[in-house]
Amino acid sequence: MARAEPASGPSSGGIEPDTTVTELLGILRRHLGMDLAYLARADGDDLIIQVISGAGGRFGLAPGVRVRPDPRLYQSLLAGTLPKVITDTRHNRHMIDVPVVKKLNIGCYAATVVTDRDGEVFGVLGCISRDPRPDLRERDSRFLALVASYLSDAVVDLHRIWEAHSQVWRSISRMIDAGGPAIVYQPVVDLATGRIAAVEALSRFPCEPREPQRGPRGWYSDATTVGLSAELELAAIRRALRALPQLPAVVDLGVNASPATITAGLLDVLRDDETCQRLIVEITEHEYFCDDAEVLRGVRELRARGVRIAADDIGTGYAGLEQLLELHPDIVKLDYLVTHGMDTDPARRATAAALVMISEEFGGRVIAEGIESPAERQTALDVRIPYGQGYLLGAPAPSVSLACAAGTPTGPDPADRRGEPRVRPGWGGGGGRAGPPAGRRARTRRR
Repeated sequence: MARAEPASGPSSGGIEPDTTVTELLGILRRHLGMDLAYLARADGDDLIIQVISGAGGRFGLAPGVRVRPDPRLYQSLLAGTLPKVITDTRHNRHMIDVPVVKKLNIGCYAATVVTDRDGEVFGVLGCISRDPRPDLRERDSRFLALVASYLSDAVVDLHRIWEAHSQVWRSISRMIDAGGPAIVYQPVVDLATGRIAAVEALSRFPCEPREPQRGPRGWYSDATTVGLSAELELAAIRRALRALPQLPAVVDLGVNASPATITAGLLDVLRDDETCQRLIVEITEHEYFCDDAEVLRGVRELRARGVRIAADDIGTGYAGLEQLLELHPDIVKLDYLVTHGMDTDPARRATAAALVMISEEFGGRVIAEGIESPAERQTALDVRIPYGQGYLLGAPAPSVSLACAAGTPTGPDPADRRGEPRVRPGWGGGGGRAGPPAGRRARTRRR
């Protein structure tokens, strides 16, 4: 903003505050700890204040007031290059020389563009305060964007929907601040020897009072709705990594990450080389992402650090098959829908065998998920699937020690008996790495 002038005539655009909008502005102002929240409509180069919540008089703002924004800030805001939240204007390059910031003594500034149902710019949703707010975080800018998205859609039940999503936001934010969801660990077992090659870290969530139980998929889906999915996944990964020192040296740790999480901070979490060498990142995404250059750069960097990449739910759709062919994952996880009943269903068995053959071509190891009967385990071996996961082999356990008790994680490596170079029993090769395909090495050892 640069100056505020009372507007006059029919172009002023002053409106009686809509109660739902006023309530949302109040929620936003209190959440960010600001003095004033406002919704302004764009009118040429000006903004016309429509609704406010808070101390408007302190800044000379009220409904109907026309404001001429600073051109640099306004264009940056429209282009999306201005940070949504500037916690301390006095030490920020975008704000330090803006006259109105000094005149009104604005210490913290937050704003984002509001669009209408057709995607056209309606105006600006903003918050200001006299004091800096260094405690504000990146996800607070997402909260601002979340409010803006609701203001864009004039649906009759806006308030009801907002209340539901606001509750989701609070629940997930509390969980993130507390260190993330609880973690359980399920073993991945060498089907021929019973040796544990890895444990997969799985999130577990509490049942909220007066809310239907929605399970991990429901929690992550809700987190996506309110823009916190990456932060929730990163919190779960950080918590899971605490168990790594308790694992036997020959057992790897698997964690789940969406493509958005890979590009939103996973590389910063995985700075320790030793951790990377023992980590499997299972990409949990059912949509095709192999044309996303940023995600692919992230995957390459993970591999460069020694992380193994696993593809999830393979065998259930074209997107998974495309990712298998394009990504060449180190580990291919055969979905439960294929594994379950493949001992009696020739089509499932043929699908599993075909995916094993494809994976072997680029050195990928296959894990059959959801093995629940001895017949399914034997069928997996018959089609040359080396590894399995499921309740027959070990249920999720609250600690890695209990998860490892399901198998023999520290037994001798068959390579040691032949004088061959010792490799970690879980995995090797794959993903375009040098050396013969891992699947071929595994078959030689079993003979």
